Amino acid sequence: MSPRLPHLTARATVQIVEAEGFRFDRQKGSHAVYLHSDGRRVTIPMHANRTLGPGLLLQILRDADIDPDTLRR
Repeated sequence: MSPRLPHLTARATVQIVEAEGFRFDRQKGSHAVYLHSDGRRVTIPMHANRTLGPGLLLQILRDADIDPDTLRR
């Protein structure tokens, strides 16, 4: 069994996707959209100081094409 994903807030997740080359595009309500120059798009719900659930975090990482194992280390 692989280790669990860490508990991350939306801000920490934004830092990860920005480090991968994503840039803020727009926001509607509490959902911020980040775009990559190659066309990938990630939507992150920006709820103050709440951690993202493991399923949502995994989906964001998949959309961003980021290997979840990099966060598990």
